[in-house]
Order: sequence, then C-alpha cells, then structure tokens
Amino acid sequence: MLDKIKSLGADTAVYGVSTVIGRFLNFLLVPFYTNVLSTSDYGVVATVYSYIAFMNIIYMYGMQSAYLKYASTREIGDDKEIFSTPFTSVLITSLFFSSLIFFNAESLAPIIEVPVNFAPTLMLSALMLMLDSLAVIPFASLQLQRKVKTFAAIKITNIAVNVAANVILLLRFHMGVIGIFISGVIASSVTLVLLLPTIAKKFRFHFHRGLYKALLRFGLPYIPAGLAAMMVQVIDRPILLALTNESTVGIYQANYRLGIFMMLIVSMFDYAWRPFFLTHATDPNAKQLYSRILTYFTLFSAFVVLLVSIYIDDLVKFRVLHRFIINPAYWSGLGIVPIVLLGYLFNGIYVNLIAGIYIEKKTSHLPYITGIGAAINVGVNLFLIPKYGMFGAAWATFFAYAAMAVAIYFVSHHYYPVKYEIGRLLKIGIALGGVIAADVFRRNLLPDVHAQIFKASAVVAFIVILLALRFLNADELKAIGSGWSMKFKQG
Repeated sequence: MLDKIKSLGADTAVYGVSTVIGRFLNFLLVPFYTNVLSTSDYGVVATVYSYIAFMNIIYMYGMQSAYLKYASTREIGDDKEIFSTPFTSVLITSLFFSSLIFFNAESLAPIIEVPVNFAPTLMLSALMLMLDSLAVIPFASLQLQRKVKTFAAIKITNIAVNVAANVILLLRFHMGVIGIFISGVIASSVTLVLLLPTIAKKFRFHFHRGLYKALLRFGLPYIPAGLAAMMVQVIDRPILLALTNESTVGIYQANYRLGIFMMLIVSMFDYAWRPFFLTHATDPNAKQLYSRILTYFTLFSAFVVLLVSIYIDDLVKFRVLHRFIINPAYWSGLGIVPIVLLGYLFNGIYVNLIAGIYIEKKTSHLPYITGIGAAINVGVNLFLIPKYGMFGAAWATFFAYAAMAVAIYFVSHHYYPVKYEIGRLLKIGIALGGVIAADVFRRNLLPDVHAQIFKASAVVAFIVILLALRFLNADELKAIGSGWSMKFKQG
C-alpha cells in the first residue's frame, strides 16, 4: 500500500510542478491588477470571469469526464474513435455557442450587469471559451498517456503567455480591462497550436454513434452537477455585486484568490487522483488504499491551511519593487482567507470521495449532491451578505463545500462502501480548529509584539495536539522511526 501511495504522491508532485508554476505566474496577476485597475474595474473582470466559469461547463457537457472514463476502460471503440467522437462533438457545439455570444454581446451585457461599454469583453470571452474547450480533450489524452512533461510545458506556456500579454497590453498600451481578455485569447490560441500534434495523432474523421451515446449517458449529468459546483465557486460574486458594489467585489475577489494555496493542492491532487483510482479500482485492497489516502490528504491540507491562515498578513505586506504584494486598499478583506482555505479543504475531501461514484458509473447522483451545495451557497449568501458583507459570502462558500463533502460521502458509501478513518479525520479537525481559534483570539486580544512568537508556537502546537490525540498508528510510528534511524546512520 505504501508504494502505491508514494506513486500517487509522485504523480501529484509532477503535476504539481506545472500547476504550481502556472498558478504562481497567474497569481502574479493579482497584485498586478490591484495596482493597475480600480476596484470597480476589477469587479467587472471578476463578474465576467464568473460567467465564463459557468459557460465552461456548458461548453464541455461532461465530455472530458466521459472521455477519461471510456479511454481508461476502452469498453467501446478504439483509441482514435474514443478521442475523435467527443472532440468532434465539442468542436461543433462550441462553434455554435460562441457564435451566439459573439453576435449578441451588447444585448447580453446588461443582463449580467456588465456596463455596455465592456460588451467587447463578452465577444473576446466567446473566442476564449471555444479555444479552451477544444483543448480539454487533448489535455485529457496527455494525462492518460502520462505525458507529464508535455502536459506541464503547455500548461506553463499558456500562463506565461497570458501574464506577458497582460503586462504588455496593460502597462505599455494602457488597454485596461479589454487588455485582460485579449491576453486570454492570445494565450488560449497558443495553447491550441501547441496541442495540434496531439490532435493530429489521435483524430480520425469517424464518429462512433454507439460510443457517443455512452459518453452522453456518463457525461450529461455533469452539466447540472458542474453548474451547481461552479455556482458554489462563483455565484457569490454576482450576489455580492447585487447587494453591495463593484469595489466590494473587487476586494473580495483579490482576497479570495489568496486561497490559491489550497486550490493548488486540490488541483494537483485531482490531476493524479482520477487516473490513479481508475487504475487501481480492481485491486483487492483498493478500498483500504483510498481510505488511507483521504487521511493523508486531509492531514497535509490541514497543515497548509494552518500555515497560510497564520502568516497571510505577513505575506501580503511583503514588498516587491517598492510595492506591497497586495495593495493596502484590499487589506480589509484579509479576514476571509482562512474561511476560503477551509472551504477548499472540504472541496479536496469531495474530490477524494468522488472515486466511488465514478467507478460505479453513478454520475446521475452528482447533480443532487452539487445541487445541495449550490442551494446552501445561494441561501447563505442572501442571508449573510446584507449583514456581514464579503465575510458572509466567504462563509457561504465554506458551508456549501462542507455540505457537498458530507452528501457525497453518504451516496458514495451506498454504492461503493469504504471504511474511511473518521476518527483520525476528526482528530485533524480538532487540532486545526483549536489552533486557528487560538490565533483568532490572539489577533483580537494580544499586542502585535507577540505575533511572531505565537505563530511559530501555533505550528508546533498543531503537531503536539495530534501526537497527544494519538493520531499516528503503530505502523506509521515504526516507519517514521525507521526513517530517522536511516538518516542518523547516513549522517
């Protein structure tokens, strides 16, 4: 089992290199935008990208997930048919959807509460959506073939081109918000060009109808499920905009993006996790393996949440070229960062638990699970934002992800029962919750002179609490002891 977990960890690390580098380059745009754009202009960008996230679900209608499933099992059709059928379908539908948006941009702008003078951003978004959709199946193909270097190189190139174009268009040509979306189109175009060799190798002018029906049966539930899941991620921005103003949305968006640290963990794990659990689904100890992986994932993620939550105020105040990482005008939203991080932790647990539904082809339940999260998100947003503003929106996201994790646990357990280590997971929660609560107490009652000492002590306290609760089992203690013994001998 340990070897398999190490294999998953290695794959996660490899995908993580591209994800971390790519996300880091993209993250650089946050301080860049906060120092170049007004809070209201950044609010417009956040709003449009929220709708782009929704449209990505419509454009793909589950074809990526369906491709991964049938390309891994090869139940129907050969390799080229399994690639060409979903790719052709996405090509036709994306052309149709993008044409509708492109030629009706001025009519759509007021509907989504975007000023009419920003209608060109919708036209550019339509092009970006089409280009990005055409890249998804080729990327999934690279993922299944474990062509990690090619996958990573293209992903990093996409972000690097996007960042470079943003800097040039916004600083050199002062194009503002429009420059951001032109940069997106340029980066998406370069990505698709780099994927052409993969497309040419895999594509064949043949459409397998039987396979297509199977793909649709597996994939179509991802439309309502994906829309509901995306609502959890982005619906808070339009609601926050309707109940507050563009400036509040801009501040919220900038600080929400600081949750990138946990989002990175979840993203890089997800890249490796889906091929991993499909590959090992028939192993005799698969369920025990999946249980242990959830425990270790939660432990690692909790430690990341703790570190970022405690040191986030130090990070944003770090100066680069005489500028703060995040402009002081946005610091009023820093308090939402720990809440967002905890929400992403539960999102990671949800990603872990999806294995059973995926293996047993029970994707028809996903819309109900994510629908619960979306309903809770909208309800809590409407209830809390009028009183607590952006903090209410952050809590809505947290409760939504937590509800989704609980819901998918019960549904997955019904079809694919796994004895997860609930007791150990609760111990992680107790340790993390206790230390974060102490940090909140410290911030409110203790002077800043004690801050750095307390922060270092808090990290140690997290580990001590876990040890006091006897989190580690005998095998893990033995493995740790053997590891230290080996290092001592080598030293």
